[in-house]
Amino acid sequence: MQLIDPASASSYRMSFTVGEHSPRHLRRITRAYLHLWSLEEVVDAAELAVTELLANVVRHVPDRRCALLLLRLDRGVRIEVSDHWVRMPRHPAPLDRSGEPALDEGGRGLMLVEAVADRWGVVPLPPGGKTVWCECDTRRLAGR
Repeated sequence: MQLIDPASASSYRMSFTVGEHSPRHLRRITRAYLHLWSLEEVVDAAELAVTELLANVVRHVPDRRCALLLLRLDRGVRIEVSDHWVRMPRHPAPLDRSGEPALDEGGRGLMLVEAVADRWGVVPLPPGGKTVWCECDTRRLAGR
């Protein structure tokens, strides 16, 4: 049996049931892969995105089952969290006149994802469920 060298792999995928401590462990995995892929500059943003996307599974998916995909891109990394719960996430709450989020707590995690990622979205999965994804670009390619 031949083992795959993680540094030469362009993706990492894992299916699991999210527990209370899962985000911490998956942040470590995310960090390790990003370092192997020489994407150190997106580590903080990617770790926060992974944490928030998994927290949404803990909060909203009854069986807490999901899949995580880290996909190395030429411009950075794409993070996907998929589940089979039919309810779609709400878009981040709009800001009120003071520039603060409205009092509604829904969508706060996605607001953080929107703040740290260059792109994000939701793709419905047939027959039910969804993939929530985001992409974090490196500065040299994103023009930051």
